[in-house]
Amino acid sequence: MGDLLGFYIDHKMTAPLAIAQLSAEVKPLANGLGRDGILLLATCARVEVYGEETKLRAIDSTIFSGLSYLRVEGEAAIARRIAELASGAHSQILGESYISQQLAKALECVSPTFPIFEIAQSGINIGRIVRERQRFTASLNYDQIVRDIIADRFASGEPPDRLYIIGAGMLGRGLITSGVGERFRSTVIVTRNPKSLRKRLRPLKNIEVTLMRPADMGGAREPRSIVVIATADLTDEYQTNLQEALLRLEPRTVVDLSSVPILSKTVVGELNCVSMYDKEFLGFIEQNNRQLGLKLPLVFSDIKATLGIT
Repeated sequence: MGDLLGFYIDHKMTAPLAIAQLSAEVKPLANGLGRDGILLLATCARVEVYGEETKLRAIDSTIFSGLSYLRVEGEAAIARRIAELASGAHSQILGESYISQQLAKALECVSPTFPIFEIAQSGINIGRIVRERQRFTASLNYDQIVRDIIADRFASGEPPDRLYIIGAGMLGRGLITSGVGERFRSTVIVTRNPKSLRKRLRPLKNIEVTLMRPADMGGAREPRSIVVIATADLTDEYQTNLQEALLRLEPRTVVDLSSVPILSKTVVGELNCVSMYDKEFLGFIEQNNRQLGLKLPLVFSDIKATLGIT
């Protein structure tokens, strides 16, 4: 086994939108790199690669496109870094719950026969344990932020109409199960594959939702509806159809949770839209991070102690 090495760049090092765009560009490489024993972590807030040094020699220029990045050298340092990631200690929203699932999903691309697999798996497990032990949990997760935006838009007590959730991936399903649609007359999930989603929702017997294809959205104005975009997996055609549907729908607000905002300036100019980079959204994040930032030293210390690092 050769020496293990890692390179990373994240939202603390350059503009978050630039990181999100880079992540979207390199994410399709994950399976090919995994077959060569290289773990690619590409989320909305980071791009990181880990593996044997001999296999990473050409990766730095290929992945990072000339951007400055940091190095992580050796098994212990890599395990520590991944544990800190899995705990939510380096997330834009400190203590958010999705990151460990994203890391686990990324690791599925790497065969267990490669040395990085066991090290990364250990880091993910330790990060999850420490997060729970230190109660390092975001008070404002994405679902709570959406709730607060909804509450603001209907502060006068006016009854909401329908909640549209665009996308049926991890984030979309998380929003559904969190109950963000409980104030609405109904919740609609917009997906290209209703049949597949219906099967995945079958175990969630208490969740009542309507499934809709993108082409069927926007039949009439719904000024008391809210749209939440919870996916970045859009073809050009889907993106165009969605934007046209939103202009017909004219909802109260569109909340875009995609790391690379998908709405054109024209659409944003005609509708009330909130993206992850707007002042309103960032204010929620800052509030959460001020509270949890006080716990960061405890989280880092606990991870080091659990890994046996002095």
